[in-house]
Amino acid sequence: MVVSQGTFAVMIFTDRFFMSDLSAAHIAAALGGGVAAMFCLSFFTGLISYANALVAQYQGAGRTERCTVVVTQGVYLIALALPIIALLGVLGGTAFDKIGHDPTLVPLERAYFYTLLVGGPFMLGKTLLACYFVGIGRSKVVMFVDVIAIVVNVPLTWALVFGHVGLPPLGIVGAGVGTLCAQALAIALFLYFYGDRKHVAQYSVRQSWGYHQGVMKRFLRLGLPSATEAFMNTATFNVFLLMFQSYGVAEGAAIAIVFNWDMLSFVPMIGLSIGVATLMGRSVGAGDIARANQLISSGFIMALGYSSILAILFFTFRIELVDVFATPDEEFAQVREMAQAMMLGLCTYMLADATILIAGGALRGAGDTRWVMLTSTSLHFAMLAAQYLVIVHWQMSPLASWWVLVAMLISIALCFVVRLRSSRWRRPERLARVMAEH
Repeated sequence: MVVSQGTFAVMIFTDRFFMSDLSAAHIAAALGGGVAAMFCLSFFTGLISYANALVAQYQGAGRTERCTVVVTQGVYLIALALPIIALLGVLGGTAFDKIGHDPTLVPLERAYFYTLLVGGPFMLGKTLLACYFVGIGRSKVVMFVDVIAIVVNVPLTWALVFGHVGLPPLGIVGAGVGTLCAQALAIALFLYFYGDRKHVAQYSVRQSWGYHQGVMKRFLRLGLPSATEAFMNTATFNVFLLMFQSYGVAEGAAIAIVFNWDMLSFVPMIGLSIGVATLMGRSVGAGDIARANQLISSGFIMALGYSSILAILFFTFRIELVDVFATPDEEFAQVREMAQAMMLGLCTYMLADATILIAGGALRGAGDTRWVMLTSTSLHFAMLAAQYLVIVHWQMSPLASWWVLVAMLISIALCFVVRLRSSRWRRPERLARVMAEH
């Protein structure tokens, strides 16, 4: 799963690297438009992603016929989401110029945003199928599919952005189209494995179609807090990012570059978090919560070790890493100065990110989604209020705003560790309610 999520990081990284050959405005627009699209999809992505824990819990309980029923209910939820996503797209496309973004950014952000949102159904479908295969323990299938998708995505995006091999130069739209094509390919590959004769027989695929009230209730009862958390956190982060980009194009490009390197740490760790949630879900389904401590310790060792190594490298080579995204315009000197200072904050919060992902994965896998939602969203809203004061009211420097974000991530990490060390989420009666289909 680390390799699988790493391919997603590579896709984002290369998209923004290609944008650096165009201008600083293209780098900033790729971040702004991309985050806005993720915001519009975040609620449904958070809901569909909980299929991972549900499938793992049924797998651990030996109820394999329920695993594919989860997929079927997920398909119904995606179908219900489509008109809402379309409405969000219509409303979201008008937001960029209304919040004071530089006029050079707005058309680029809007074009990238619309392109990604058209591919929203593909993203949700891919998420659902990937969560299913991870939940039943076939994570190598997910790795294989994602590696094939990125092998196709990178050269295709290069050709679409710059107009090579007979294709028209689409610029930032080409990056979005490349992403959409990669997701469609991934779905086709997943369906090939899903329709395998042996898999169909083992997991009762043909009997899984149809509405199942008990599984759908579990999906909504446990998944809606995760969906709400994903939506509210993405919303607050998106508003923060939009406020931060109001500082100017150079500041927007600087934060985009820093977050691009952040992806190399954060996104692969999402894969490890998914693995922790899956194994925790199996333990809950099998009634073997005693293995939780071993699972959590192993996750922390891997995540903190990986993040520590990257933090040292990022601190040592922060200027050289920023220069990878050097643009041909005159603004890059200002971008470099801002981004290399922000890299220090990145090195500070990387270990906090690793802690949040492992602790959050364990708690979600155990069904403690409501507490995670309340705690994470509360701290994100506190951060957003502080950012409003810093950026809009007091008009402080971009670096002051950046360190407020760092402080928020450290606070969430501390709260998650305290919850993980408590015994409330481990109580047998609580875990029994997690598995109940009502």
